[in-house]
This record gives sequence, C-alpha cells and structure tokens, in this order.
Amino acid sequence: MPVDHEFGGQHTELKLSIIEKYLRAFSSALQNKFSQLWYIDAFAGTGKRTVKVEARGEDLFDAEVPESVEQRRGSAQIAIDIRPPFHRLIFIESKQRYCNALRDLAEQHPDRDIMVVEEDANLSIQRELKDSEWKSTRAVLFLDPYGMEVDWETLVAIAATKAIDVWFLFSLSGLYRQATRKSDKITEEKRAALTKMFGSDQWERELYSDKGQGDMFGGGPTQREFDVRGLERYVKRRLETLFPKVFEPLALPVNKAPQRFSLFLCISNDEPKAVGLATRIANHILKAGMAS
Repeated sequence: MPVDHEFGGQHTELKLSIIEKYLRAFSSALQNKFSQLWYIDAFAGTGKRTVKVEARGEDLFDAEVPESVEQRRGSAQIAIDIRPPFHRLIFIESKQRYCNALRDLAEQHPDRDIMVVEEDANLSIQRELKDSEWKSTRAVLFLDPYGMEVDWETLVAIAATKAIDVWFLFSLSGLYRQATRKSDKITEEKRAALTKMFGSDQWERELYSDKGQGDMFGGGPTQREFDVRGLERYVKRRLETLFPKVFEPLALPVNKAPQRFSLFLCISNDEPKAVGLATRIANHILKAGMAS
C-alpha cells in the first residue's frame, strides 16, 4: 500500500533543486579525492512526494488542464540518482511507515550501499557521527525537519566532524511563533524548546529588550526587538559559533511574504581548499535560486 507524503509548492521545488545541484557538483569534485562520499538525510520522508497541481487555463489547443496529483522525487530518491554516485546513502526517519517506504526504495537498488535508520534524527546523529572515521570520508547532510526538531547538540556533533557540508532548512516561522513579541507570552514549554535549539538560555537576553517596557521600577514584560530578518541574522550568528563558514541563507518562499524558512549551507571543514570549493559551488547555485 503506497505511503502518501504530501507536500509541495515553489519553495519545495527550489529547495530540492538546489540540493540536487549541490550533490551533483560535490560528488563530481570529490569522487577521486576521498575513498568514501556519503549522503545523510536526517528527516528522509519516503523518498517521494505527492504534489497537487492546480488546474490551469486553456492551452494552445483551447483545452483546460484540470487539477491533478503527481508523484515526484523526494530528497532520498534524488540522492540515489546522483551521478557519479555517492558510496553510501544514510536515510534517517522516525516514522515507521516512512521507513518501510524507504526500505522498499532501497530494495529497488540492491547494488547500492543504502542504510535506513528508524530512529530520532538527533539521537542517531549525535551518537553515530562521533564514532565514525572521517579522515578518508566526506559527506553532505540534509536537515529538513518537520518543524524545530533540530537540537543544538546535533549541530555541535556535525561541526565536530570537520568533514560534513550541511544544508539546513531552518523554520523561521517556527522561531517567531515560539519567540513571541512580548516575553510574558513565552510559555515554559516554548522557553525550553528555544533553549534546546540555541544551546543555552542566552537567546532571551539577546533577543529581548526592556526599553520602553514595564513600569517605573523596571517590571513587566520585555519586548523582542528583532523582526523576521533580524531573527534570521541572529540564527546565522549562532551557526557561525560552530561552523567556520556559513553562507547567506536563501529566504523561502522567494519574493513572497511572509518568509517561512531560511535555507542555510554550513561548512564544517575549516581547510581553505574545502571552504573555497564549497564557496564556488554554493555561490553559483544560491545566486540562481535567489534570482528565480
């Protein structure tokens, strides 16, 4: 029985197009330089996605195009299709139904080294990355969470390898929902989630100001000074405390408010050659994305 993994929209198409182009360039550039090239998908889904295509007006033949439902490739299938191929593909997914679909996908490619890990992505990454040998291995890791599930300690584990390029689709809409405009609206649950995501409780002192707030004795709630783009810049500065290179993010959806996501590329390898290669590849891809 097929497993529906329904999502779509311009930002999904663009995001996956960028990932595909980067994987292709990464694999081509490093195929003969390292004995192992890995692709790691931390929230892998099913490998495909169901997309509703809206009805369109009349075409050249005066025929209306009705609404339709299409099956398109997800990130896991895209990674499998990359040529030259990655030596190992690791798909991490916590949902059992999605994992079953990923296992079916892996069985269709018996000649490939494909691992399906049914586990929470944070637990899996934090445990497995530190136990892997990275001297002769390089990897691209895709963090495309369903919300704000990525823990700071997961990012710490990725950065510590000094061997992984990570594409991180950050939920900016999730951040401004959790970090409410006034501090007295932040519940303990939201406060704990933000601390887990940023690695400390310092975010509250850095994002909020008591200027013009409260009574004459300084009481009352504080006010978040940052707008959406300010929050994005704050996230980038936090990532830069871990990664030697963090590129300017791509705002998604493009040229459409409200901005919901920021697509970051973070490089863990601090060697100038590695940073230079990533920069040459990424700048071209991201500029094309921003202009689309």
